[in-house]
Amino acid sequence: MVGSATESEIVRPPGPSGKPVVGNLVEYVRDPYEFVERLAREYGDLAYYEVLGTPFYQVNSPEGIEHVLVQNNENYVKGELFQESLGPVLGNGLLNSEGEFWRRQRHLIGPAFEPGRIAEYAETMVERTEQTAARWRDGAVRDVNEDMMELTLEIVADALFGVDVGRDVDTVADSLAVVMNYQEGVSADMLPVDVPTPGKIRLRRAVDDLEDVVYRIIDERARNPGDDVVSRMLSVEDDEGQGMSREQIRDEVMTLLLAGHETTALALTFTFFLLAQRPEVERRLLAELDETLGGDPPTIGEIRDLPYLEQVVEESMRLYPPVPGIVREATARDEIAGYTIPEGATVSINQWSVHRDPRFYDDPMAFRPERWTDDMREELPALAYFPFSAGPRRCVGDRFAMLEAKVVLATLLQRYHLELVSAPELDLIATITTRPRKPVQMRVHERE
Repeated sequence: MVGSATESEIVRPPGPSGKPVVGNLVEYVRDPYEFVERLAREYGDLAYYEVLGTPFYQVNSPEGIEHVLVQNNENYVKGELFQESLGPVLGNGLLNSEGEFWRRQRHLIGPAFEPGRIAEYAETMVERTEQTAARWRDGAVRDVNEDMMELTLEIVADALFGVDVGRDVDTVADSLAVVMNYQEGVSADMLPVDVPTPGKIRLRRAVDDLEDVVYRIIDERARNPGDDVVSRMLSVEDDEGQGMSREQIRDEVMTLLLAGHETTALALTFTFFLLAQRPEVERRLLAELDETLGGDPPTIGEIRDLPYLEQVVEESMRLYPPVPGIVREATARDEIAGYTIPEGATVSINQWSVHRDPRFYDDPMAFRPERWTDDMREELPALAYFPFSAGPRRCVGDRFAMLEAKVVLATLLQRYHLELVSAPELDLIATITTRPRKPVQMRVHERE
């Protein structure tokens, strides 16, 4: 384009100075969460940094985030960095795919998450949660994160796939831990992608174990089709009469299996963790549950009549968003906050830092569910809160996840109080999700 600036003439946004070759890698690896918060705090609406030669443009304003995710979303794809991280696990599933193929897959899977279908899943959620409650014993110390991972895995497999994965829970949990721990080290891995490091070998074995579970689910639905997502994928055909390949069904089931339970399990873990340290919030929530449910399992109608429960979940996901950040790659030159975003640049958007920004939240580090009033929601900039992302790529299962979180909390909290045993501060791994590095141990106390 005549008169356009060359790459060398582009004025970069402000940001921290880095070291030769590694850039800001050391600062990022030391504490990724503090790093993105500091960039937002010190450099304004757009910050620039580099990691191992890769330039990052961190967008810190709700207006800039809305531009990337909503208004000009077609200019921003998941990109090479995202594909390298999750491609070996999720293949070309809904989370990774792009363009017309993504639209086709979204159209296919979307009906499973329409409001009418979501309501049908409530009974399964209650049933599976009551089974978990029955396994807990008064006075026992539990790793709540492990329990929630197991519970949400059982719920998504039963509700969406129509199968029982009880015998595979440990396999999926162990394999998923390997996958997520591998993601933590990706940014520090300076070796070529084809070098078989121990981490990559463990990752391949974990993916193989996950595939065994996924293909078993697919084969079960092929033998006994039902009214579930996998059966629908097995029977669907496009305009030319072509069905989905077994490999593509594998990618979609893997995506739903992992993404569909990991984030909700984390949201529940963090909510129990926060409630254990704010007894007055728990008392108010219990009063609402007692008044509406009276000790009975929640129904879909009653869940909608629990406003404080919803506020508790919203506030928990504000302080500890299950997905701490999003990356996109610009397919063409763009402009954000008065600065040029070059074609091919990686754009970083962080729920973690935006959700804790004092510009948008009074006393942002406090766990205050009551802040979520109607007036507050109206005054809050549109994308100062986006735990499920936004725009066309907003999480397809957001309503499923919210219902699941509320059902599990309402069911378990009526029966048990959870006392925090492990440290009152969380040591979090920086991966695709906000994962605790250590068990979140809590003592179970049965309510009278």
